[in-house]
Amino acid sequence: MATIKACLFDLDGVIVDTAKFHYQAWKTLADGLNIDFTEHDNERLKGVSRMRSLEIILEIGGVTMPEAEQVTLATRKNEVYLEDVQRMTEADVLPGVRRFLEECRAAGLKTALGSASKNARLILERVQLLSLFDAVVDGTDVANAKPDPEVFLKGAEMLGVAPEECVVFEDAVAGVEAARNGGMHCIGVGDASILSDADFVIPGFEEMTVARLQELR
Repeated sequence: MATIKACLFDLDGVIVDTAKFHYQAWKTLADGLNIDFTEHDNERLKGVSRMRSLEIILEIGGVTMPEAEQVTLATRKNEVYLEDVQRMTEADVLPGVRRFLEECRAAGLKTALGSASKNARLILERVQLLSLFDAVVDGTDVANAKPDPEVFLKGAEMLGVAPEECVVFEDAVAGVEAARNGGMHCIGVGDASILSDADFVIPGFEEMTVARLQELR
């Protein structure tokens, strides 16, 4: 096995839990359209672009509208979401994440963020984690969504590390597939039955250590 030289992280559900903010913003929009949008429906939006998310909600409600109006609604949703993001603090970082990032850097491992979110840098600034990343690749930097590996391959390139020397931390099936498609190792964060294609799965970062990276094969 190639020596691990870098750890790449997804943002939502791995570093911070902003899923609740996305749901609240989409729920507000759906309510305004008299669409019954539930937390179960929200699972379909995980890892999906903003415009595609809106399309799914409109499909649920059987609502059609011109594309220009859809763009306006998606922009409004993002404004509501950003109001919540602006209130984020260090307390919104998921348990164990900061310690693990610090351990990675102390061990000489490079770190990068690979997220579809166009607000990734803003969020890292709000929760005071930006300084712990050597590179940040977000939705403004890539053309292809996961499971395309572009976001992670670009991160590895920015770090100057070969894909096989990288391990990706992901909480979504599409993200695990993206890591695999890029020739990288992957550790799932969340439910092992859902993220079965990962090398192994952790429930969170409370007990994750650099030493555990030796379990990768």
